[in-house]
Amino acid sequence: MRKIATGIAGFDEASGGGFPAGRTSLVEGGTGCGKTVFMLQSLLKGPRARGEVCVFVAFEETPAQIQDNAQSFSWDPAALDPEGLIFIDAQPDLDLIRSGEFDIAGLLAILEHKAVRRGASIVVFDALDRLLQLAGDPRVCIREISRLQHWLRKHELTALISSKCGDAGDPVTSGLGTEQLQFMLDCVVTLDHRVCDGVSHRSLRIRKYRGSGFEENLIPFIIDRDGLEVASVVRAERDDETAASERISSGVPDLDTMLQGGFFRTSSVLLTGAPGTAKTTLCGAFANAACERGEKTVFISYDSQCEEIVRNLESVGIRLQPHIDSGVLAMVSMRAMQGSAESQLIAIRRLVEEHQARVLVADPLSALSKVGNTSLAPSVAERLIDWAKSRDITVMCTSLLEDSDDMAEATPLKISTIADSWLHLTYVVSAGERNRGLSIIKSRGTAHSNQVRELRLSAEGVALEEVYSAAGEVLMGTLRWERERKEAMAARESELHAERDRLRLIGEAAELEAQMAVMESRLAAKRQELESVRDNVAASAEEEQRRQRDTRDLRLNVKGSGGDKSHG
Repeated sequence: MRKIATGIAGFDEASGGGFPAGRTSLVEGGTGCGKTVFMLQSLLKGPRARGEVCVFVAFEETPAQIQDNAQSFSWDPAALDPEGLIFIDAQPDLDLIRSGEFDIAGLLAILEHKAVRRGASIVVFDALDRLLQLAGDPRVCIREISRLQHWLRKHELTALISSKCGDAGDPVTSGLGTEQLQFMLDCVVTLDHRVCDGVSHRSLRIRKYRGSGFEENLIPFIIDRDGLEVASVVRAERDDETAASERISSGVPDLDTMLQGGFFRTSSVLLTGAPGTAKTTLCGAFANAACERGEKTVFISYDSQCEEIVRNLESVGIRLQPHIDSGVLAMVSMRAMQGSAESQLIAIRRLVEEHQARVLVADPLSALSKVGNTSLAPSVAERLIDWAKSRDITVMCTSLLEDSDDMAEATPLKISTIADSWLHLTYVVSAGERNRGLSIIKSRGTAHSNQVRELRLSAEGVALEEVYSAAGEVLMGTLRWERERKEAMAARESELHAERDRLRLIGEAAELEAQMAVMESRLAAKRQELESVRDNVAASAEEEQRRQRDTRDLRLNVKGSGGDKSHG
């Protein structure tokens, strides 16, 4: 089936390419649903943008009013050129008096002259139900609808018809035959606009599309300065599906260590925790690290004004103002109650695209789930993460938990399962004080610490203390300080005892050395005395030997002399 693209991306995705070409489609809805805007934008962004001639038949507003309204949007004024977009004022005359049988032959004759002869390809009938009300008879109404369809097919024209309907999708003019439009036409799109808990919600649903598949569920949309924007129903695919392996810093060196190098680029990071657990501080550190790398960053706050965040973060050594001044960082304060969650999503996407950001911080994204947006917020958050991944954008978002110990898988936004990294911040209450703790619940594709680390905030910055345990219990805050101080004092006392023992032993050793010196001196004297004794003994022995030798010699001489005398 050939289709006419409307240029409204979300609708073209949902319908598989736009409205059916050469057939008639119905756009129905209640007051203020955006029927006229939808059809006019479908012309200007679709056929008119491709240079085709279009016809707009108005039954409720004057062409001048419709053109003036179109000027309030950021559409190309050239698309409203009367040579390419032909307006026909078909409002019934208030003084009209019915005479004879009702038919639309006159209208078709005008279209034959102004549309067919000028080569128009598509005709819009805005509020056709107002004209059909003049029939007064359901059978006549059905007949004229069939006449219109036959004429359109004959001239191979594509047609869009708008009609009013109630909240349940029933025609406001039920009983006059206009309800047959839903059955007789080939494509039926119902627009809805309602207020839920004070928040405006717009949605559309393709109820019928002959010969084509389509998205059957409700699809949110908004109307803003760019006109009607329909939420995407198809996950945007990246041209390059290769997963990034580059690591980027969290802005906290200790946390990078716990993550084995930081987060993966283009990943999604979820921070959960109760109020006051330093979620915004970690977001500020992450944004600051990205800006220092020269990467354009968008920081969206739902809780505080940007000036307050900048001021508060300076108290922990995080200075964002220079990055704002340089244009690298764009900070925007948004309130979730300013519109529906869908309008918030579109605003975020527009901010990121205009800033050409590579990093997005949303704090807290769970604000989207406030009253009036509870059912829609999870879908919006999921589509935001998918869209960011398709644009190679790294996302850090926070989700508020009322109870810091609530570790259920389903966070308020129900995105804990699709986030690539999940960090949980909590309080540890002991000894009458409250300390902050951080743990990594998951970090896909990387080894990570399983410890609960104490998160410390000071003027020097953000730090994660090493795990300190005693008797199997992790200590934080004052208890840790007191235990460390006690152990430090015990270590000092041990050092003093050791020093005293060292000095005592040195003294004793010196005393022993002195005693040993005296003994060695006495030993030397004794040895010298012993040597003298030995020398004296040797001298005496030698003298005795000499005396005995002399005596012997003397005796021998005396004896020899006496023998000579007696013999003679």
